Amino acid sequence: MHTGEFEVLLGTEEIQAKVKELGEAISRDYAGKELLVVGVLKGAFIFMADLVREIKGVRVTMDFMDVSSYGLSTLSSGEVRIMKDLECSIEGLNVLLVEDIIDTGLTLAYIKESLMRRGPKEVKICSFLDKPSRRRSEVAADYIGYSIPDEFVVGYGLDYAEKYRNYPMVCILDPSANHK
Repeated sequence: MHTGEFEVLLGTEEIQAKVKELGEAISRDYAGKELLVVGVLKGAFIFMADLVREIKGVRVTMDFMDVSSYGLSTLSSGEVRIMKDLECSIEGLNVLLVEDIIDTGLTLAYIKESLMRRGPKEVKICSFLDKPSRRRSEVAADYIGYSIPDEFVVGYGLDYAEKYRNYPMVCILDPSANHK
């Protein structure tokens, strides 16, 4: 479906069903345990909010990291900057790192390596979207919503120049359209 400057890739019902499925898998894997869910801001906040509500029978705490590798571009710079770090120690904890999308994998590999140096019991990754064709790092997610083609997508937390995060679906951004 085309909406002018966008092509809808994933609709709201598909998204809700996948988030429920991921929540059920995480619930099974961590039943009766404690889990620190770490969201990568800003992109993962909508997915993470929906995801944690689908995790049942697990004692969940939450924290956030804010990292930057895109700036105002549609391409990752490859340079990762931590803008906001965790507010709690993760030593000895089960950590689930929640990301909106794995693209090159460079940002996620950097974050995971940073977290592993802090002595957690484990760090697993849950990413809503995955672009395996763009991978430049060997990072892999333990839980993946959808693998998608090499297109620039917005909506459901993903943005272009801080716009479109609030769209309830995932859309392919038409690079020829004027996105002012």
